[in-house]
Amino acid sequence: MSLLLSRRDLNFLLYEWLDATTLTSRSRYAQHDRESFDAVLDTAEKIATDFFAPHNRLSDDHEPRFDGKQVLLPAEIKTAIDAFNAAGLIAAAQDELIGGMQLPTVFDKAAMAYFLAANCATAAYPFLTIGNANLLLAHGTDDQIHRFVTPMMEGRFFGTMCLSEPQAGSSLADIKSRAEPDADDKNCYRLFGNKMWISAGEHSLSENIVHLVLARLPDAPAGVKGISLFIVPKFLVGDDGSVGEQNDVVLAGLNHKMGFRGTTNCLLNFGEGKFQPNGRAGAVAYLVGEPHRGLSIMFHMMNEARIGVGLGAAMLGYTGYLHALDYAKNRPQGRTIQNKDPQSPQIPIIDHADVRRMLLAQKSYVEGALALNLYCAKLVDEEKTEPDESIRKQTTLLLDILTPIAKSWPSQWCLEANSLAIQVLGGYGYTRDFPLEQFYRDNRLNAIHEGTHGIQGLDLLGRKVVMQEGAAFKLLGARIRRTIEQAQQSCDTDTVQFSQALAAKVGHLAAVTKVLWAAGDLNRTLANASIYLEAFGHVVLAWIWLEQSVCARKNAQDNNDDFYHGKWQACRYYFVYELPKVGPMLDLLSTLDTTTLDMQPEWF
Repeated sequence: MSLLLSRRDLNFLLYEWLDATTLTSRSRYAQHDRESFDAVLDTAEKIATDFFAPHNRLSDDHEPRFDGKQVLLPAEIKTAIDAFNAAGLIAAAQDELIGGMQLPTVFDKAAMAYFLAANCATAAYPFLTIGNANLLLAHGTDDQIHRFVTPMMEGRFFGTMCLSEPQAGSSLADIKSRAEPDADDKNCYRLFGNKMWISAGEHSLSENIVHLVLARLPDAPAGVKGISLFIVPKFLVGDDGSVGEQNDVVLAGLNHKMGFRGTTNCLLNFGEGKFQPNGRAGAVAYLVGEPHRGLSIMFHMMNEARIGVGLGAAMLGYTGYLHALDYAKNRPQGRTIQNKDPQSPQIPIIDHADVRRMLLAQKSYVEGALALNLYCAKLVDEEKTEPDESIRKQTTLLLDILTPIAKSWPSQWCLEANSLAIQVLGGYGYTRDFPLEQFYRDNRLNAIHEGTHGIQGLDLLGRKVVMQEGAAFKLLGARIRRTIEQAQQSCDTDTVQFSQALAAKVGHLAAVTKVLWAAGDLNRTLANASIYLEAFGHVVLAWIWLEQSVCARKNAQDNNDDFYHGKWQACRYYFVYELPKVGPMLDLLSTLDTTTLDMQPEWF
């Protein structure tokens, strides 16, 4: 059995629950079928297993190093990425016209799940490149697509996103990077500034690196409304696509991280004067879209990245769970409580109830998180190909409100799954002889990048639940109630009880949301937005688990299938152990408590 991802579970999610083969009825995906989907998944699993997983520890032990001329990385990273590109996976979801397979997003993300489980640090290079290319395909000019996207889809160029700055962090309203019109070329600008925390910002894995950089034009208004977006390539690209002279983009330093060490993380200087492209100061830059609309355009990549971060968190939790499960089945230790005979054989630790509790918790977290992210991926396909405009708009609303959950819930609870996986192994889990400690360190980043829990909570409560007079919140509630109604038709007592419990929590969440927004004080409303995010996320995952349970009961041919029993028991665990946590959180929120607001910095 693979220790990256359960193929049986993946098949259940894709083919039984999501019924994703129905997407082949859409003209964009008509050339595909179950056979072609399986072939992509088989290829992904093999490349991830053979090329990505073997150097996961190596790239962690030998993090990027700058020798004054170039960043040095283990050679295995490029070998793995070359195999990924050779299989056509970097362009898998793209149009055939630019070399893609027109693979549905849900299968593209299912394939990527293997790489994120095998080696999240190496997978980050193509992950960021795909997001960069998708943004430019949506907002770039034909010339920009020709010069920069086509080479990315060929695996020749890689891409990044450059948002944060040393003095601004997540407060993008405070960025200072500036772009000035080029006096000699009306089609480009000269960009000056510094960018921090740039993943994959410098390396020699590709011919070129295409940076997407937020900066201000000379006439820009203050705040986020004055931000524009620019393409800044490491090397200039000619009209014929050839790579030319070095642009004025310089590595100022590498950040040394707790995890994700195989991905370079950089401080980049733009326009510092080390290079003079075309004989003039400043990094050559090309405006993407309209001036001063850079942040809204950048959200195209940011939202895609947020869901991708959630998928990465899910997969680090998933592979950790499978490693812990394998260990628990094969590690003999102790005896049953009733057996006092020290001469009797030891039993596998999976026979101990507390170990099963920890494994079941992990299973409920990681399988639920993967299901949520694949659900969101299918929404992307429906948004892209649904002929009915009103349904497309509903799909967009669902994606909007689920994105903060898809990013943050796996980042919190699949990290907890990694913690429990370490606990299952005991002292061995806390050593570097096993990969569990690396999975934990790698996963700890996912709660931070692409927006912390606090930022996602503010986005969810402060914007998503009230936008368009609560349209997305109401739509999600209707989808959840539809599942509840289906579950209440079940002959299974547990399923009916779980549907009733979920209905109560959905009603409680709606009532508390009204209380929060009736406060008349935005500070009080948003003071505990992170708690709201956690409660909301737990309700959404209960819905995802009820969906899976109903599907499993519908598809089970008899009552002897271990896989379906595992699904039902994981669902039971979630409803008995996890969903009840929502009540106290919502009760606290309903009081509009100001403890955190009242605390003064001087009192710490």
